[in-house]
Amino acid sequence: MSIEYLPVGIACNLGCNYCYQDPMRDAGNITVPRDWDKARAQLEREGYNFAVFGGEALLAPIEHLEEVFKFGFERFGRNSIQTNGMLISDAHIELFQKYHVGVGISIDGGDYLNDARWAGSLEATRKATKLVQKNIELLCKEEIIPSIIVTLHRGNAETLDKIYDLCEWFNLLELLGIRNINLHILETEKGRENLALTDRQNIQAFRVLYEHSLKSKMSFQPFRDIRRLLLQEELSNVSCIWNACDPLTTDAVRGVGPDGTQSNCGRTNKDGVNWVKSDSNGTERYLVLHHTPQSHGGCKDCRFFSLCKGQCPGTAIDNDWRNRTVHCAVWFFLFEMIEKTILLSHRLPISRDTAARKALEAGLLKKWGIPHSNHGDAPHGDSHGDSDKGIEVVWL
Repeated sequence: MSIEYLPVGIACNLGCNYCYQDPMRDAGNITVPRDWDKARAQLEREGYNFAVFGGEALLAPIEHLEEVFKFGFERFGRNSIQTNGMLISDAHIELFQKYHVGVGISIDGGDYLNDARWAGSLEATRKATKLVQKNIELLCKEEIIPSIIVTLHRGNAETLDKIYDLCEWFNLLELLGIRNINLHILETEKGRENLALTDRQNIQAFRVLYEHSLKSKMSFQPFRDIRRLLLQEELSNVSCIWNACDPLTTDAVRGVGPDGTQSNCGRTNKDGVNWVKSDSNGTERYLVLHHTPQSHGGCKDCRFFSLCKGQCPGTAIDNDWRNRTVHCAVWFFLFEMIEKTILLSHRLPISRDTAARKALEAGLLKKWGIPHSNHGDAPHGDSHGDSDKGIEVVWL
């Protein structure tokens, strides 16, 4: 579970035209007056270490950031922040050191590779990219090693030349001491088609980047997560996108606004409104996906379903959370590719251990509902010809 505190709501100093928070901005729901007492009380109730998030979190006054980090350090022993890296100053670095703040930076590559993270003009964007790169180097010099989030799109991964330039940039980051890279697929929603890669292009990019990761000292997501899922190792450390998140409560990500208001994960927000969280967590999506044929947007008979679970509801086909992710072909390719790598190392991934996989699916179905069948309680879906006929779900 991740708790996010948004000290300036989703206000940002950049104008990236692929941001998943744009529906909120388009609706005018950017920020609200800050009430730190209420926000702190809500963070206290959440009872878990939190990340300072945005928009651009560093737009918050330095005095407020210090009181936030002081609270986080005293209450939970650590802090974290996600930023585009443009506004980092010496004063921020002092806070990061004083209050044990882990820093994540969102940047899509060096020089032209980062042009989609728009700063108003091409000249301003290139200047901003150089500034972020300089700040990354400064953080590393001060032994505050940031993690890096990179969104893949036409600007940095459409062609092999761009992908190879991205790999060279990763090599530079590795020399600085950076060890964690998180690769994101760009969401393909209205207004973002000009930047989104096709499934074929995403697969090409991930294939090259996976090969690069095998020669790197850095850890790359999502490759690390998929390997853990296939081997059923360190599952408590995999990302929220694999954890059967309920789109009406997004228990994997719980937001706290400037005024202490709770909010869901922005990736499931498609109409610009922070809907009130449901009082209970639902599992309907995953029961539906398990029993719905793939031809109708479900995951029936997929040997990776118990691991992938249809992926993030915020990326569902037609923005309908009852469907599996629109990026299914890409994720299936990655699971299959890493599955083969594991088999070559003479280990058996759970996706190829039919008995273990069926037991895992049975456990998940029991957790999500209560599967009932005239043929026993274990599900029988398999990509090699088994059938799901006879299973009846009792909805709770």
